[in-house]
Amino acid sequence: MKKIIELIQREFKLFFNNSVLMMLFIGAPILYGVLIGHVYQQGKVTEMPIIVVDEDNSPMSATFVDMMNDNESIKVVRMLPSLFDSKEIAIEHDATVIVHIPKGFAAGVQQKRVPEVTVFVDGSNTLTSNTAAMAVNVCAMTLKAGVQIETQMKQGVPAKIAAEQYEPFKTTMVRQNIRSGNYLYFMLPGVLIIVLQQVLLLGLALSFSSEFENGTFEELAQRMRNPVGLIFVKIIPYILMSIGILILYWGFGKWYEMPLHADFWWFVLCTFVFMLAVCFIGVLVSIVLPSQLKATEILMVIATPAFILSGFTWPSSLMPAWVQLIADVIPSTHYLRIFRVMFIQHGENYHTYSGLIAMTIIAVVCFIIATVVLAVKIRKVARR
Repeated sequence: MKKIIELIQREFKLFFNNSVLMMLFIGAPILYGVLIGHVYQQGKVTEMPIIVVDEDNSPMSATFVDMMNDNESIKVVRMLPSLFDSKEIAIEHDATVIVHIPKGFAAGVQQKRVPEVTVFVDGSNTLTSNTAAMAVNVCAMTLKAGVQIETQMKQGVPAKIAAEQYEPFKTTMVRQNIRSGNYLYFMLPGVLIIVLQQVLLLGLALSFSSEFENGTFEELAQRMRNPVGLIFVKIIPYILMSIGILILYWGFGKWYEMPLHADFWWFVLCTFVFMLAVCFIGVLVSIVLPSQLKATEILMVIATPAFILSGFTWPSSLMPAWVQLIADVIPSTHYLRIFRVMFIQHGENYHTYSGLIAMTIIAVVCFIIATVVLAVKIRKVARR
C-alpha cells in the first residue's frame, strides 16, 4: 500500500512538473466552456440578413420593410429595385432570404385583393433559413391583419369580429439549394473537411519535434541547411497523402449519391491553399515546440473546436467579435465557407475570393515565421 501511495504521489509530481499538460488539463475545460458558451450564448438565431426587392415603392411597402427590421430574427441589409442579380448580392451579404414585394402591393391591400409576396429561401442552412422565412411570414400576416382590422373598425365593425375576418397575404416560398435539407449532404462534407485538417495538423506536429527529441535534427540540418527546402521536404509527403484522402472523400460522395458540381480547377486551387495553410501551421508549432507531446497537445486545442467556430452550422455573425477573431485564424473556417458557396449555393468564383485571400494570408504568415525560427535553429547547429 505504501508503494502504491508513493507511486501515486510520483504521478502527481510528474503532472505538476509538466506545465503544458497542467495548462491543458485545467485550462482546456475552462477555455472550451467559455468559448462554446459565447458561441451559443444567444440561444436563438437573431438579426439574420435578408434582401428586400421593393418594386412597389409605396408607403405600405415601406411599412412592411420597417416591420421586418423591427423583428429581432431578421435584418434588412440591402434594398433592391428588381430581382436582377439579387441572388449574387444575397451571397455577398450572406443573406438567407430574398423578399420580393411586387408592383401593385399597396393597391391590392387597399382594394381587398390578396397580393402575393414571394420569399426566396436559401436552404443551405435549414436553421437560419427557416427562422428568417418564418419571421418574414409573421411580418406579412401582421401587416395585413392590422390594415384590414383598422379598415373594418372605421366601417363600424367591432374589433373582435374584425380580428376574425382578416385575410392574410398570399406568401409563396421558393426554396433554393434544398439539397442541404438532406442532413447527410449538409453534415458529411463539413465533418470530413475538419477531419482532414486534424489529420494534417497532428501528423505535422511530429515533423520537426520528433527530430529534436530523437537527436536527428543535427544530421538533417547538415544534409540540408536551407530552411525553406526543409519545410517543403516535411510537408510534401502529407500533401501527396492528402490527395488520396480527397479521392476517398470523392468516393464517399459517389457512394452516398451526393453530386458535387462546381468549377473543378478553382476548387483544386482553393483546396491546395487550404492544405498549405494547415501544413504551415502544423510545421510552425512543431518547430517552436521541440516536444512531440507538447506540439500535439497544442494542435489538438486548435483543431477540436474548429467545426463549432467555423460558422458552418451556427452563424458566425451571432458570435462575439473575439470568438470570430479566433475562428478567422483557423483555415477550415474559410474553406468551409468556400465549399458552401461553390457546392451548395452555386455561387460564382469571385464569391470565394475573401476566403481564398484569408487562407493565403494564414499560409504566408505561418510560413515566414516557421522559416525564420528554423533558420535560427539551423545556425545554432552549424555553430556547434
